[in-house]
Amino acid sequence: MMLLKDVLLDTALDCLKMLPFLFAAFILIEALEYYSSDFTAKLLAGVGKAGPVVGAAAGCVPQCGFSVLASNLYAGGIISVGTLLSVFIATSDEAVLIILGNPGRGKDVLFLLLTKVIIAVIAGYVTDAFLSRRIAVQKKSGELCGRCGCEEEGGILRPALNHTVKIFIYLFIFTGLLNFCIEVFGIDELSKILLGNTIFQPVIAAVIGLIPNCAASVILTQLYLNGAISFASVIAGLCTGAGVGLVVLFKVNRHRRENMKILAVLTVVGILSGIVLELAGFFR
Repeated sequence: MMLLKDVLLDTALDCLKMLPFLFAAFILIEALEYYSSDFTAKLLAGVGKAGPVVGAAAGCVPQCGFSVLASNLYAGGIISVGTLLSVFIATSDEAVLIILGNPGRGKDVLFLLLTKVIIAVIAGYVTDAFLSRRIAVQKKSGELCGRCGCEEEGGILRPALNHTVKIFIYLFIFTGLLNFCIEVFGIDELSKILLGNTIFQPVIAAVIGLIPNCAASVILTQLYLNGAISFASVIAGLCTGAGVGLVVLFKVNRHRRENMKILAVLTVVGILSGIVLELAGFFR
């Protein structure tokens, strides 16, 4: 009981320290999405061959809003499959905010975003150049829904508050479970359970990243911050973690086989990126 009490207390203190920062960050992000979503849609629609670069940059904005926007644009025949994948791969959901909420880990955000942007751009152009004909189905431009599927009504403040509460709950639950496991097993044993120091750990992380919910990014980020998984593994998981963007793609794009091919390419890119980084020994 004392162990459980200490774990709950430590978890509550860790999460409460992040609460003001998360709320302020979500207000800024909601404002950005609220005022720039139409502009981003027009920008993505008109960039042509620069699509993967612009898509990767848009995906860097925390939350899954732009991955949802990209799914709608792709289903409407506005952007290429490479641009869609670049947005998906660059999307990190809440990972950036969680890392920034931990003092002294700011440089991790820079490395994470830079790595994911490079992977997203390369994957986007390779897909458009060599895989587009095998994946994409011809579409006609039509009426599009530009709204984010996870967006709530109520301007900026209410969605920011809702997102903050949801992420706080996820953080509290998973951080508590992780702290408990660390106390019982130790961080080294936990890392072994997750196949630490092997090329198979990125595969596990990539599968976790496919969970169509921000909980996946919370799990992966907390495991990384606590040293249970490597930088390569968190990259693998966050490359496949497009948030609810994948759910929206399967909802709005009626070509199921095409959707499955996109999902397969996304998964392969995430796994290969993680394995390459693991073998190269980047940021261990």
